[in-house]
Amino acid sequence: MIIVMERGATRADIDHVVQRLSDIGAEAHVSEGQLRTVIGAVGDRSAIQQLPWEAVPGVERAVPVLKPYKFVSRDHHATDTVIDVGGVPVGGEVVTVIAGPCAVESREQLFSAAAAIKEAGATILRGDAFKPRTSPYSFQGLGEKGLELLAEAREEFELPFIAEVVDPRHTELVASYADLIRIGTRNMANFPLLAEVGRQPKPVLLKRGFTATIEEWLNAAEYIYKEGNHAVILCERGIRTFETQTRNTLDISAVPVLKSLSHLPVIVDPSHSGGRRRLVTPLSLAGVAAGADGLMIDVHPAPETALVDGAQAILPDEFAALMEQVGRIATAIDRKI
Repeated sequence: MIIVMERGATRADIDHVVQRLSDIGAEAHVSEGQLRTVIGAVGDRSAIQQLPWEAVPGVERAVPVLKPYKFVSRDHHATDTVIDVGGVPVGGEVVTVIAGPCAVESREQLFSAAAAIKEAGATILRGDAFKPRTSPYSFQGLGEKGLELLAEAREEFELPFIAEVVDPRHTELVASYADLIRIGTRNMANFPLLAEVGRQPKPVLLKRGFTATIEEWLNAAEYIYKEGNHAVILCERGIRTFETQTRNTLDISAVPVLKSLSHLPVIVDPSHSGGRRRLVTPLSLAGVAAGADGLMIDVHPAPETALVDGAQAILPDEFAALMEQVGRIATAIDRKI
């Protein structure tokens, strides 16, 4: 149930509701907005609903939530959430562009890519130090050395960075370096990992599992949110279908659907969805036109030598051209980059 407090509700009113919920063995999740406070009540539904909440001082109304995902839904938080990533907003009127190599391979490779994406207008650097690969013999990343290089690039180019965590045991390590923690498609349903990143303070980007429905994806986000970390970004990265002309099928309809169901920011990954360099620009433009809050794009100074996903990485000059087109689309729909 969602308990909506009146605009003039006092701290004592809010504390009283929290205490009433505690008395019946329910959890209270308080979300304080600019205009009013909303309290999410989780527990025995019948016990919560039988209390006359509208009679409690400071309570405007109580709304039952029928969706399995409660806190990431618009029932809990009606307005769009904007998340701060190292001083860069994700959500709101700005279309945020995250770019860089899929994996950190060397200092030269990373710094070359970082310089190029910075000049073109991207505001968050991507580059993974830990890579979950289908084959156990493929390049698995540089580990902490990769994180050290990313931290060095952040200082050099003034770009916060995102890095993937693949093991709950690495969460503290990755969080000690990265500004934004990424959960990849293979780990969307790794519930112990979701709970672990939910207990640390850094923002989390949650990629959709390649066989997951939107409801399953939002439930995965709920695992993170309910542990106390409310800075969650959703990333549509393509789903597995019968089509073989693309690596995955970008579900562009997921963007407006999520916008109607959830208050969390939504971004699109055109690189992993199409899997081919020539598809990155059209899929990026489609994502922005559909209302995505951002893009995450693979950029590599020499894709033919890339150790990971070279076929989908675009060159720095191609990225610069893409950014100009994205800027025009953003302007056309009253947004900016």
